[in-house]
Amino acid sequence: MAAVEAAERPRVELTVRGVVLGVLITFVFTAANVFLCLKVALTFATSIPAAVISMALLRAFRNSTIVENNIVQTVASAAGAMASVVFVLPGLIMIGAWTGFPFWMTFGVCAAGGVLGVMYTIPLRRALVTQSDLPYPEGVAAAQVLIVGSGSEGAGAEAEADSKLGLLAITVGAVAGAAYALITATRVFASEVAGYIRTPNGGATGLGAQASLALFGAGHLVGVAVGAAMLAGLVITWGVAVPVLTALHPASGPVADWATDVWRHQVRFIGAGAIGVAALWTLAKLARPLWTGIAAAIAAERRRKAGEGGLLPRTEQDIPIGVMAVASLACLVPIAVLLAAFLAGGPLGGLLVPLTVAAVLYIAVAGFAVAAVCGYMAGLVGSSNSPVSGLAILSVLGAALVIAAIGLPVLKGGDVKPLVAFALLVTSVLIAVAVSANDNLQDLKTGQLVDATPWRQQVALVIGVIAGSAVIPVILNLLNKAYGFAGAPIHGISATPLAAPQATLISTIASGVVGGNLQWGLIGIGGLLGAALVVVDELLRRGGRYSLPPLGAALAIYLPSSVTVPVVIGAFSGFAYNRWATRQPNSEALKRLGVLLVSGYIVGDSLLNVAHAGLIVFTGAGAPLALVPETFAPATPLALGVYALTAAGLYLWVARRAARA
Repeated sequence: MAAVEAAERPRVELTVRGVVLGVLITFVFTAANVFLCLKVALTFATSIPAAVISMALLRAFRNSTIVENNIVQTVASAAGAMASVVFVLPGLIMIGAWTGFPFWMTFGVCAAGGVLGVMYTIPLRRALVTQSDLPYPEGVAAAQVLIVGSGSEGAGAEAEADSKLGLLAITVGAVAGAAYALITATRVFASEVAGYIRTPNGGATGLGAQASLALFGAGHLVGVAVGAAMLAGLVITWGVAVPVLTALHPASGPVADWATDVWRHQVRFIGAGAIGVAALWTLAKLARPLWTGIAAAIAAERRRKAGEGGLLPRTEQDIPIGVMAVASLACLVPIAVLLAAFLAGGPLGGLLVPLTVAAVLYIAVAGFAVAAVCGYMAGLVGSSNSPVSGLAILSVLGAALVIAAIGLPVLKGGDVKPLVAFALLVTSVLIAVAVSANDNLQDLKTGQLVDATPWRQQVALVIGVIAGSAVIPVILNLLNKAYGFAGAPIHGISATPLAAPQATLISTIASGVVGGNLQWGLIGIGGLLGAALVVVDELLRRGGRYSLPPLGAALAIYLPSSVTVPVVIGAFSGFAYNRWATRQPNSEALKRLGVLLVSGYIVGDSLLNVAHAGLIVFTGAGAPLALVPETFAPATPLALGVYALTAAGLYLWVARRAARA
């Protein structure tokens, strides 16, 4: 009865001001995550920085509460997570199906898929959150920030000081990240450091590294296990695969062009195969716990229907399963309309009905599978480390095979580009479902730890998904006009298009499956390599101390070394910092401040680059801030020196501030 009485007391939780603040923060973090996705195929979890900002601003209201702050971070986090749909959508530009991102089509794909992801996670919450021992690293960390910052632990003055210090850390990190990116835009600092050599076997190899504090911060956040796996992927790629394949395919011209061309057109497909096998292994490992969890959730719903729902405490009250089912079906309606609109009037117009029906059924079934897998993996390793990229590969393979089976017999050797484009659109919806679920259960874990009401938080998740979906097409069109995407028929104003590495891979796979020219041999080699990585990881885990996530190693084979190297450096630097912090009396505060600092790097760097994109569009110049020519000799040593000093110096600054607090 106590639980029922507590549930009936007025609670300052799902408020208008909290939702508005969450939506405003959404604009910032979604823009930052979109740019980071397109640049390096990585995202950062926005829940912790959003929680810090929320606590600092809501402190002005006397009746603000920890659960209201939780609603703010829930809205912002759900919105920021939706940025991962750009793993696929730019592929439509790359293959020439689109020249820009139609607002309502792009918004609809993100919003309908994202809300469907929220609905799919509702029956999984009990199984994967409340009745599970999954660690949920980011959800727990966000809860700790909320608890300490809201004064739920310790005196009010002490909690306020902790909150102010956290806000200061993320602000300093953001200023540092933006300042470094700004100087890079002037060309005074080199944006990338690279070197390539000929190898003794007659081949070539090399490494590059982007001078980006955002990548360093991403490395700190993903952790040393993923960093070590990426290091292993670098060794496999640039220490073995590239030297061997370049020796087998001699070429004249610059060594750098030779090595990168072989990596781009051959080694990347090996990485794709490795990612696919690693993802399949993950799915196989999840089968039993997911089945057990879903059975438990169904049993709990039977209790509710039997009239025992009133005995459930407030913290176990989800959106009713009937509402969830209706909302899920309702989401499929706009999805079907969007898919049909995409097909109508085009060369596939005659196949509108069978293609739309097949695609909707595929999304409904495969969507629940990817929601479950992503939710489980988010609980296991965190939202940032969850293998959304691997699931994107599996999703596009399935979508392309289904669509090709229906469309190819009708086209009879005609242009297959419309089928590829439709496969990419279907995959975009699935990825929206996946990334929404990937983030939602992490947020619900935070809610559980701060005594939040699940149904209110689930409503906030829906609001966040819709708000983030409204921002994404605007940012995408801005970046497309300013930079463009590598491999697209039309480039932006800048001479350096965004790599959009995951979109490139996904569109290549879709084109290969539908066109029948996918390099299955290289993908098969990658599959064998992925199996070997799985075996190594399982053997290490049996020892109980180490792991080598196979998806991390596989992703490093696919990503350019210029992206992977700074992430690895950040991962090992973060490991060293956290190891040192463990030996200090205020270890948890030090670690938390380290997370906030590097989160600031990512926010500052990404937002500066989004602003830079706007400046490029406004001025019509590819490098509007350049102060020196590209041949400026001191740019490389300056970049390396200041980069190292900034990272080390700010770690020391955080340590000293924490010691004085």
